[in-house]
Amino acid sequence: MDGFIAYLDTSEVRAGKLDELKAAMAELAAFVEVNEPRILAYRVYISADGSTMSVLHFHPDVASLEFHMQVAGPKFSPIAPFIKMRSIEVFGRPTEELVAQLHAKARLLGDAAVIVRDLHAGFDRLPQD
Repeated sequence: MDGFIAYLDTSEVRAGKLDELKAAMAELAAFVEVNEPRILAYRVYISADGSTMSVLHFHPDVASLEFHMQVAGPKFSPIAPFIKMRSIEVFGRPTEELVAQLHAKARLLGDAAVIVRDLHAGFDRLPQD
């Protein structure tokens, strides 16, 4: 499926903010589950020492990630006091508009690097519509 796209961001957790971050991310994950029916997976991971958070999600196509940015985007700024985002990586072919939105998110949450990785080789076994 050429349109498949994966997203990974990694953030430093601000000192003393882990519990608030965990609550905010649980709320965000629940919101995404209810409001984004096309997203294939949305996962929040926190390092064993609580210093780093990574958010990983998979989309059947670019439109699904664009929809995520539109629907969940307003939920990002309340998380800013809890993290300093270090990187956003996108695996697939985002549109220029989506890349611009990712850069805006990166600035909002910590002036993170945005890295786009295009598919070179491989396959998937995702269900076809």
